[in-house]
Amino acid sequence: MKKIFLIILFTPLIAFAQVGDVNINEDDLNIGGDIFNDFNEDLDSTQMMEDERFFRYGRFFSLQLSLGLTSFDGNRGKAYDDDPPSYGIGINYFMDFQTTFGMGMEFSKHHFFVDETVNGFRDQAPGLVDVNIIRVYFSTRYYIDTSDLGTAITYANPYLTLRLEYWYLTNKFRDQEGRVPNDSGGGLGLGLGGGLEFPVKIKESYIGLELLYHSVAFHDKYTQKYRAITDNGFGFEDLTGNVYTTMVSYVINW
Repeated sequence: MKKIFLIILFTPLIAFAQVGDVNINEDDLNIGGDIFNDFNEDLDSTQMMEDERFFRYGRFFSLQLSLGLTSFDGNRGKAYDDDPPSYGIGINYFMDFQTTFGMGMEFSKHHFFVDETVNGFRDQAPGLVDVNIIRVYFSTRYYIDTSDLGTAITYANPYLTLRLEYWYLTNKFRDQEGRVPNDSGGGLGLGLGGGLEFPVKIKESYIGLELLYHSVAFHDKYTQKYRAITDNGFGFEDLTGNVYTTMVSYVINW
């Protein structure tokens, strides 16, 4: 019985003595030490290599000059005739190979003709109405990684884009000048789409193609001015509708 008691008593002491013989790295037990030191060094090295690669092969800024078409659907699309081209200018800042932040401005002209009296013009038909639309926007782009795809797709530089926009629209009543004032107002919009950039000279100049869908809260979106007076009369219940833009750009990079 005494032997069993002595064995139980001295077993922890023997085990502790054996552990004391093991070579323990003091840095692993040091409170001020960094147990992730090797990991951090690898991460910093990888980041430096990526930065060096971007500074050598990447683009930093781009300026785009654009021409294209702006069109509508819904009641606004039924009312409007488009007067192309639309004009645009924009600048983008490349945060890395795949992400950019940009801003810009676009302008388009349209017109519509109402040759009958309607709800807002009961004395005389409004006639020809010129429509000028200017919009400013902030955008972000994400260039898709095409390194594992074909050469043609890689050189096309496909991207997705999202834009926050402000649209300012002015209606000019050409047949009512001096009698009916211009109708102007702004509204927020959201643009979503994508594009391609084909290199003319890599890193220096590209030809861009961008297609966007826009949802815009125009100030006259729910106007009743052009609603028909009678059930069978000519007119438009409102001017609801979405916007679509197709822009071709010459892109200069530096």
